[in-house]
Amino acid sequence: MSEVKNTKAQIRLPILLSIGVAAGIWFGATFAEPKNDRNDLKSAIYKLQEIITYINRDYVDSVNTNELVEYGIEKMLNKLDPHSSYISAKDAKLAKSQLEGEFDGIGIEFGILRDTIYVVSPLTGGPSERLGLLPGDQIITVDGKTVAGIGVTNRDVFDLLRGPKGSVVDVGIKRKNAADMLDFSITRDKIPQYSVNASYMIDDEIGYIKITRFAANTHEEFRKALTTLKAQGMSKLMLDLQGNPGGYMGAAINIADEILSNEAVIVSQEGKLKRYNQKARAMRPGAFEDGSIIVLINEGSASASEIVAGAVQDNDRGLIVGRRSFGKGLVQMPIDLSDGAELRLTIARYYTPSGRSIQKPYGEDEEDYSMDYFRRLEHGEFFSADSVSFNDSLRYETVKGRTVYGGGGIMPDYFVPWDTTMSSPYVNRLFSSEAWREFILDYLDRNKKVYSNMSFDDYYHKYEVSDAMLNELIKVGEKNKVKFVEKDFNKSKPYLKTLIKAHMGRNLYDENAFYRVINDINEIYQQGLKLFDEATKLAFAE
Repeated sequence: MSEVKNTKAQIRLPILLSIGVAAGIWFGATFAEPKNDRNDLKSAIYKLQEIITYINRDYVDSVNTNELVEYGIEKMLNKLDPHSSYISAKDAKLAKSQLEGEFDGIGIEFGILRDTIYVVSPLTGGPSERLGLLPGDQIITVDGKTVAGIGVTNRDVFDLLRGPKGSVVDVGIKRKNAADMLDFSITRDKIPQYSVNASYMIDDEIGYIKITRFAANTHEEFRKALTTLKAQGMSKLMLDLQGNPGGYMGAAINIADEILSNEAVIVSQEGKLKRYNQKARAMRPGAFEDGSIIVLINEGSASASEIVAGAVQDNDRGLIVGRRSFGKGLVQMPIDLSDGAELRLTIARYYTPSGRSIQKPYGEDEEDYSMDYFRRLEHGEFFSADSVSFNDSLRYETVKGRTVYGGGGIMPDYFVPWDTTMSSPYVNRLFSSEAWREFILDYLDRNKKVYSNMSFDDYYHKYEVSDAMLNELIKVGEKNKVKFVEKDFNKSKPYLKTLIKAHMGRNLYDENAFYRVINDINEIYQQGLKLFDEATKLAFAE
């Protein structure tokens, strides 16, 4: 097995990419079948060509052979594993852009409310902000064509508003309290995408960094956040990977290298072909090798997130806090096809430093694999660590002799049960209906003066969402066909107030404001704060 040094060129080394339910990808290889498989392969290809030819020529009805082939490809890949996948030419470019550091567009965060595109927020420094688009603006026309009331989807919005840098798109905007439509000609530009969504000091010693995915610029963003927080006095780090579905393996390796030292193993991978066998170690001086670390994970943490968590846990560098992670340990290679489509083929398994595979079991039933989350829920795993059973044959040891297990995800060092005491079906429906967005946009528009000079410190420590505001939210919900349920409302009232305050904070300030507020009711975050002394003892004990 070859070993790799971790450099900025790491992005060309093994990477994991997650789209939907966490898929992984490896860049930098070419495809070639083993010699002893060639005869069978040629025979299989010929048979497939025969069948397509007969269908195209003799079938009773006309068929779209391209669609038929794509359907066959998808069904064929389902026989392999849950993460080998095919992405059509139409979707491949958009899928890649999700993990690139930037994309070309007009620079807005958008939502769709009552079949109308609206601006949640213009992105800082983007062309829409420069032209004066505002939160709450409704996009009625694009290049002269009406886009409201036609069943527009998120994909439609990407197709309409994204485009090459320098190209122009004309949008017609309906703005509250403006009598006429406002017309804007927006010149598209490079729009940065951030994967380190929040970084702030919790107190004088503890810094917090939230990573939502592992993208092309994540390592650079992470290192910048570390530098800023260290300058503010950070000596302890809380790294939040909850709900992070993964991304580039190179980003995960480089981030682990910032916190591990002395050539510690980060991750290894093994495939059928020797060229896919590699091992990554901590090779360079990291930006945070001396402070104590808590890593937060949950059932939505997958792929590259599990690489970082596994490296920290197996090297006894810090404590993992939360619930068992997703369990995705397969590596995919992206293969560009001639028509612009992309094949993502599993070519290896990855292993944590102790040697464990964290890929959860799978068979031929794709639906059965996708139902794992619900089985965990029904089995009680989210509420009790005792509900998680491990096969003793998959027992491994960390560097300092602690017991860890393979076979399906990273089990945290400290389990935190899922707190359902405040949530309710009524609150869930309010948020799935987008009623909360409509309420916040309208409320802030009517009360700009209240918040114009309010510092975030005052907002965080002193501001409270009032009962009158919740009553207004209830009415917006009813207008959106969300029936008021008094029992659920009374149960969830404190929780609902925190949710609204967090989302309002994001509109008023930034992502840091959202996470500062919402983390006050995040049970995994709160438990993590209590464990830094123990994390320090583990990491630096002789």
